[in-house]
Amino acid sequence: MRPQASARADTSLISIGVLSRRTGCHIETIRFYEKIGILPKPRRTESGRRVYGPELVRRLSFIRRTRELGFTLDEVRALLRLADARDVPCSEVRDMAVAHRADIQAKIADLRKLKKVLDTLIAECEAGDQSSCPLIETLFSDAEA
Repeated sequence: MRPQASARADTSLISIGVLSRRTGCHIETIRFYEKIGILPKPRRTESGRRVYGPELVRRLSFIRRTRELGFTLDEVRALLRLADARDVPCSEVRDMAVAHRADIQAKIADLRKLKKVLDTLIAECEAGDQSSCPLIETLFSDAEA
């Protein structure tokens, strides 16, 4: 297999550990991204070690950043397809970002509601010397409903 021989000779190739350090992505995550096809399968040396080209540092950094921003794996795949196409109108990326922002706004609204409920329950716990904890009782009652 020819890529193995060239992988050995190419000094710009890096190990999975170096890729992990440069991108801040765990090795297990890199392997997972390879398994699901977001990252291409790496070249291998004659001894079977994975080696990565410099272009994968940029790609993996992109993936890590999109995940930090809350994009789903399917959205990351779509963004990568658009990035790989290079001649895609920016409006498609903008449309994805607008939809993602709406999802985030909905989550923020849910979190605000959750905070309000927790504030109320915490205040009830702080209010006095009940024989049972209102917070615990509420959590059990919600689980039984």
